[in-house]
Amino acid sequence: MASFGHGTRRHPRTRGRTWSRSGPDRATLGMIGAICAVAGFLVLGIVLGPVAMVCGWLAMGRSWAGSRSAPALVALVLGAIDTLLAVIWLAGAGGMGTGML
Repeated sequence: MASFGHGTRRHPRTRGRTWSRSGPDRATLGMIGAICAVAGFLVLGIVLGPVAMVCGWLAMGRSWAGSRSAPALVALVLGAIDTLLAVIWLAGAGGMGTGML
């Protein structure tokens, strides 16, 4: 709609291509994911591991292509390891007996 006196010089993007800037940016999501991944090794790994993976994936821009920031990749990898260890621990805890001698 560049007609009727409204040029595209002031607002070059169309209205549908803009996004809200009120949410956290990619660097912040990467740092949050890395902190959640490290904390997941200590407590609540089954919860914080997937949270770290989601934050890392969103910080990477939901794709493997392009430049990846280090905190986002650390969050994704450590979150996956954390989730895997928590699932193995839960499977072992539900095994034979109560796990105590």
